[in-house]
Amino acid sequence: MRLIEMRPTRYTPAHHTADLGELVCSNSLKGMSPNTAAGLLKSEMAMLGSVVLQTAHRTRVAAGGSLAVDRDLFARTLTQRIEGHPRIEVLREEADALPDGHTIIATGPLTSPALERVLTRLVGNELLSFYDAASPIVLGESLDEGSLFAQSRYGKGEGDDYLNAPMTREEYDLFYDALVAAQRAMPKDFERMELFQACQPVEEVARTGRDALRFGALKPVGLTDPGTGLRPWAVVQLRAENADRTIWGLVGFQTNLTFAEQRRVFGLIPALRDAEFLRFGVMHRNTFVEAPNVVDPTLTLKDHPCIRLAGQITGTEGYLEAAASGLLAALNTWADITGHESVILPKTTALGALIGYATDPATAHYQPMHVNFGLVPPLAKRVRGKQERYAAYVERACTDLAEWCAARPDLELPMKTDHE
Repeated sequence: MRLIEMRPTRYTPAHHTADLGELVCSNSLKGMSPNTAAGLLKSEMAMLGSVVLQTAHRTRVAAGGSLAVDRDLFARTLTQRIEGHPRIEVLREEADALPDGHTIIATGPLTSPALERVLTRLVGNELLSFYDAASPIVLGESLDEGSLFAQSRYGKGEGDDYLNAPMTREEYDLFYDALVAAQRAMPKDFERMELFQACQPVEEVARTGRDALRFGALKPVGLTDPGTGLRPWAVVQLRAENADRTIWGLVGFQTNLTFAEQRRVFGLIPALRDAEFLRFGVMHRNTFVEAPNVVDPTLTLKDHPCIRLAGQITGTEGYLEAAASGLLAALNTWADITGHESVILPKTTALGALIGYATDPATAHYQPMHVNFGLVPPLAKRVRGKQERYAAYVERACTDLAEWCAARPDLELPMKTDHE
């Protein structure tokens, strides 16, 4: 196997070392609690033999309930393990073309211009994004049903394509004042120009005038609140993000607010007062493909059967999610080479649900996504308590994955949930 890494020959604006696995933002790999989506993903990665997860545990630092690492030791240890592997050749050069044979492209969110051109030729410019402007998404069952009504503007579509969160004039004024005063997360210099030429954050639109949003993303025209029989003063529309309609995106709410401010300010919308945010809005430089139209469930390019994508370039958002998709791409490549069945995990698992969402042609308005329980299929029997429901998701996932692993001896998986 040959691994091509352009550093130290060439660096991205965010990297500072030549180590593989350099963490450019936080040193946290999310929480360890077993009854969370992030905790479940770690259990699944352990069962699938993730070297990245093993290295994280070996270089862990104290961080309460989170898996945080000594970032330098983590990257250095991972680099040593890969460079010392007898079957891996590491080439330190920039790739401006793809090699023949089985190839995995895992270039992260800051793909070099040379490889961006290669990707453009492979998938088409219209299916490749160079910035990430995503609105928040929330768990449907955490919304206040009494403050919502299902309706499409002027009765178009199916009639319930959107959920509408109405606001009175007083509620809108409170929301507006908080929005324009909220703290923003400033992008880095290399992100700023392209980002703000591409689209405007909701808070920037609001700053152009108190009624700007009422004539834009929050316009109430064509809608009638059945509770009052009147047109609301302003309306936040939510659009289903998956076929099960369990997760909903806030339409037109791309934002550059900090995550804490998003929770506080958007919580002023009556229907979202207790909303569980599965993904906060983000706006930053990011290279990723429109995965549902580009890759199949094995992460193979639909028109190029020897090429797979992995990591953040597929829209799997987060360190562990990126590593997990890389592991899945590698297992599928191995299955291809050895003539075995493709590796498609049960959709009841955290990773199976994430990849299923990212590669489902029915997924519309695709934006990068991190692992969350809103993506997994509903339980056969409804469980009301959140913690009890999450525990049931985890039990189902671990059972299904253990059975799946046992049926795949060709992959030589460790099938263990403890960590090295």
